[in-house]
Amino acid sequence: MIANYHTHTWRCKHAVGLERDYIENAIKGGMRILGFSDHTPMPYEGGYVSAVKMDVDQLEDYVDMVLQLKKEYEKDIEIHLGLEVEYYPDYFEKLLKITGQYPIEYFLLAQHYLGNEINDVFSGEPTKDPQRLERYCAQTKEALNTGCFSYFAHPDFLNFTGENELYETYIRDLCIHAKELKIPLEINFLGIWEKRHYPNARFWKIAGEVGNTVIFGADAHQPEKVWNPEALAAAEKMVAEYDLKLADTMTLRRPVKN
Repeated sequence: MIANYHTHTWRCKHAVGLERDYIENAIKGGMRILGFSDHTPMPYEGGYVSAVKMDVDQLEDYVDMVLQLKKEYEKDIEIHLGLEVEYYPDYFEKLLKITGQYPIEYFLLAQHYLGNEINDVFSGEPTKDPQRLERYCAQTKEALNTGCFSYFAHPDFLNFTGENELYETYIRDLCIHAKELKIPLEINFLGIWEKRHYPNARFWKIAGEVGNTVIFGADAHQPEKVWNPEALAAAEKMVAEYDLKLADTMTLRRPVKN
């Protein structure tokens, strides 16, 4: 594993450690590329403050710190500046205006909530509701259509426990859509080592049949998890089992308003 683009910082309120420690561990693990992609601030209205994302007024500090370390470590490792972004249609245009003021190199799509975080449904909650499956796929397809996202992080995050045939129909359509747009799907190491409901075998079987390109993502919230040999071995096993097309690196898509 030479590249990891999914790395967090303490600003998101649920990660720990200094940015420098993440970088040092990536270097020790033999990585050549490290991308920071902390949970983006979201310009909510009504004074709502997220408990799982950086605040809007922390974005400038985040950018400055990553750029400073990018220069400091330029002889040792290639560092990139990104954000992990929820696609909330009501806030996306405003978010692009805010992030567009900075040299953000890429967005990772991560759909933890349907609709938005304030007043809708958590995607990781177990559900047999076909409407949630339909909404998740529609919302993420709409996100990918913006052209702002470089890859789809933990695309199997929706915890659908309902009918297999229905799941296959919607997820196959989503995977085909991502393939047509040449957007890689992430096998998420955090889900592996924490034994979460993802990676989801049903999802990756479909992705293998569709022929999606996949990429590994550490989803590191702790410095020692940037380089995770145990999760890497499990992910490599998945690639072989489902005949997935693995990419070592990704093309950075600058997230700009069309």
